Amino acid sequence: MCGIIGISSNKPVSANIINSLKKLEYRGYDSAGIATLSDGTINEVKSKGRVDNLENNFDLKNLRGNIGIGHVRWATHGIPNSLNAHPHSSHNVSVVHNGIIENSTILKKHLINKGHDFKSQTDTEVIVHLITENLKTSELEEAITKTLKQLDGSFALGIVFRDIPDLIVGARRGSPLAVGYGPNENYLGSDSYALKSMTNKITYLDDGEFCVVKKDQVLFFNENGKKINKKILKLSSNESNYDKGDFKHFMAKEIEEQPTTIKTGIKEYVDNVNKDINIFNFPWKNEDIKSITLIGCGTAYHSCLMAKYWFEELTNLDVSIDIASEFRYRKNRFKKDSLYVFVSQSGETADTFAALDLCNKNNMKTCAIVNVIESSIARDSNFVLPIHCGPEIGVASTKAFLGQILVLYILALKLGSLRNEIEIKDYQEKIKDLKDLPGLIEKTLQHDNDIQAISSTFNEAKGSMFLGRGYSYPIALEGALKLKELSYIHAEGYPAGEMKHGPLALIEEGMPVVVLAPRDSYYKKTISNMQEVIARGAKVLLITNKSKDNVVSENIWETIEVENTNDDLLPFLLTIPLQKLAYYSALKKGYDIDKPRNLAKSVTVE
Repeated sequence: MCGIIGISSNKPVSANIINSLKKLEYRGYDSAGIATLSDGTINEVKSKGRVDNLENNFDLKNLRGNIGIGHVRWATHGIPNSLNAHPHSSHNVSVVHNGIIENSTILKKHLINKGHDFKSQTDTEVIVHLITENLKTSELEEAITKTLKQLDGSFALGIVFRDIPDLIVGARRGSPLAVGYGPNENYLGSDSYALKSMTNKITYLDDGEFCVVKKDQVLFFNENGKKINKKILKLSSNESNYDKGDFKHFMAKEIEEQPTTIKTGIKEYVDNVNKDINIFNFPWKNEDIKSITLIGCGTAYHSCLMAKYWFEELTNLDVSIDIASEFRYRKNRFKKDSLYVFVSQSGETADTFAALDLCNKNNMKTCAIVNVIESSIARDSNFVLPIHCGPEIGVASTKAFLGQILVLYILALKLGSLRNEIEIKDYQEKIKDLKDLPGLIEKTLQHDNDIQAISSTFNEAKGSMFLGRGYSYPIALEGALKLKELSYIHAEGYPAGEMKHGPLALIEEGMPVVVLAPRDSYYKKTISNMQEVIARGAKVLLITNKSKDNVVSENIWETIEVENTNDDLLPFLLTIPLQKLAYYSALKKGYDIDKPRNLAKSVTVE
């Protein structure tokens, strides 16, 4: 959460900082602020709410300076208001911060005893006063090194100094931070997406490092203040102008892009001529891997749960899944013959990165499935499988979820083939079916009018349920999550067979219940569970696939039929109506679809 931008230039920077903050707004949007240096003064402008509010702030017109820092906030300490917005400043230091300082209370008491006055409720302001105090007795690099060692927790920092007006200091521990290089100016940013509009030359800071950014020079230091050299990476710039186009929301665009992104993913990994999957440079032998652990958070966790079914069906590997925030704190019994797969859209998810770090410290085999190949999780993994979705700006993940499950399915297929645990004929048949998937998704997207009409019932209810069995169960969880995220309606996903073990008590007259019942091996059992729900007065929305056989029930409220494909690929099609249901429910309520309350796209705090 939260976004940082810093620019050191030979020309005024405030306009470029504002433009970059707009690109970072998916990281946080409860307040925004900017600070520049000019005429020996730190000048701050901060506003509650969106970057538009900051841009329209009258004081911004008078903000001069060739060096500055900006921030969009997702609140952790202190309510969202202009006082708690970043930057936070003393008379000679101004700081923007992503992360959480866990010992801020202790440090604050120490600094108050030394005569420091605090204005906000934030943990960040402690950093400001700590640097100010350390600069009284130390030069810049030593003061920064000393300050960072006093901080417990996670941070990405951008810092400017009234008395050293030609530089920005950046520092990282546990939260991503990058340096960008341009002509007569250099940049600091928490996200390569924001920097891409200005440069495609980037260096990423590793944990414990800090940097000094001037308009014509960048210096890097390790945690002990010793100068180090860092590589400059060249990024592709073809995605820097991603916008909504003719769509009202990024989410609407990203849902409609899914036939294209899935086609791109298949093209990247599938060799149509040889009917094989191209996963090159896999760094381990088949006999070296006997189990696989899939790790993610939120939607990425649901993709892991989906993949568990595929790995069990297509390979003989032992498969487990874990929520990253639980994995990192459990007493794990690491196994040398296990592959740990980490799934994250941004590649910066704090809990997932911490779980990866734990595996790396225990010398485990690690694989990343990410959308951002320059991300921390990608850089720190032994092996990377990109999902090739392009930028996803809507906070509620859509095309990235389909991209994640596509790559996981392809990985399961490939491992099954390499291990001779799937027949060659079946393997090639499944690859052939993959080629048809983008077209089937495109047809399934045409259920717009049906879903728009249905969404009103969900908005009027106090809660809803999403039920599925087998491959459909993870999709039920994902559908419920989307409705919660966007429409703020209580929704729960359950295995359909579990209803009689408790959740059935929640069913009441008129409650909308989504039943995912494709005509797979679970179909008859799921229909029986559906009848139990109908008998208690629920309004059932049945989502199944097309068939000549009608569902035998005269009490189904509504039915949506997706296209036909093999059982493995039906989850891709079942997902589409659930994404649209959440979208239209939120649209009718007038909610901010791309930026739902209390949520941020890149979750970089624990």
